Amino acid sequence: MALPQRNGKNTMDISDHIVRSIEEFIADSPDNNLQNEAREKAFDRVFVGFAAGDDPLFEDYKAHHIGAFHWTPAEVFNATCPETPAESRDLTVVSWVLGQTRATRADNRKQSRFPAERWARARVFGEETNVALRHSVVAGLKDAGIDSVAPMLTQGWQRVESNRFGFASTWSERHAAYAAGLGTFGLCDGLITPLGKAMRTGSVVARVRIDPTPREYTDHHAYCLFYSQGKCGKCIKRCPAGAISKSGHDKIACKTYMRSIVKPYIEEKWGFYGRGCGLCQTKIPCEFKIPDPKLRANHTSAATDTS
Repeated sequence: MALPQRNGKNTMDISDHIVRSIEEFIADSPDNNLQNEAREKAFDRVFVGFAAGDDPLFEDYKAHHIGAFHWTPAEVFNATCPETPAESRDLTVVSWVLGQTRATRADNRKQSRFPAERWARARVFGEETNVALRHSVVAGLKDAGIDSVAPMLTQGWQRVESNRFGFASTWSERHAAYAAGLGTFGLCDGLITPLGKAMRTGSVVARVRIDPTPREYTDHHAYCLFYSQGKCGKCIKRCPAGAISKSGHDKIACKTYMRSIVKPYIEEKWGFYGRGCGLCQTKIPCEFKIPDPKLRANHTSAATDTS
C-alpha cells in the first residue's frame, strides 16, 4: 500500500490513498479468499469512513455506553506506541466495512438452522482477510511516515464481561464504524451499513488528522426499520436460537447456540473450526443495504447490489 509522504498539506491525498489501497486490497489481494477449493473471494465490496480521535463519542462509549474498560483512540495508540505519544486531536480512526459476496448471502438466505458453508468460511477465513487488511493499512501508513495501530491486533485487546451489557471488549469495531459514519445498530445488535448488515468491520488508529466522515444520523438505531418505523423485525424469526425479540438481542442465548450447536456442526460437516451463524444478517431488508431509500440517499454509490 503506497501512500504519499506526509508534508502537512496533503491529508486529503492521504485519505484518498487509504481508501484506494483498501479497495485495491479487497479487489486484488490473494489474502481475500474463503480458502475453499475455488479460492472464492471472501468479500467483494468495501466502504471506508473516518472518525476524529477526539470525537466525544469515544468518551461517551467509556462513560455511558460500553464501559470504562473500552479504549479511546488515544489510550490504545499511546499504550501501543509509547515512544511517540499523541493527543486525541492528533489521531484519526480509519474504519471500514467489508460486504459479504452475493453468493455467500444467497447461500445463507436458504438456511433456517445452520449457516451455509460459504458463510461459515467467511466468518473464519474472512476474518483472516480482515486481519491481513489491518496489517496492510498499518504497513502502508508506516511507509508514509505515519504511526498507527490496529486495536484488535494489540496484545491488550480482550473480551470483557460487562455488568451492563454482557459480552463486550476493550475495542469495538462496530462502535468505531458507527463513529466513522458507516452505520447504525439494528434489533439484533448488528450494524446496518451502506453495504447492509451482512458484512465485517475493521479499523486502525493513525497519527494523522483527516476530515471525519459526516454522520448522516443522530440516533444509533436510525437505519433499523423496527426502531425507526415500528415495523419489520424479520431478524426475530430468522434466529434459530430464539435470541432476538422485540426487546433486543440476548447475547448469552446467541453465544450458547453458536458454541454448543453451530461450532460442532461446522467442525463435523466441513472440518474446520468456526461458530459464525449470521442467519439474522440475511433474508432481511437490511441484508445488503440501508433499507429505507430516504436514509440511504447519501450512500447510493455503495448500495448497488440489488440481489
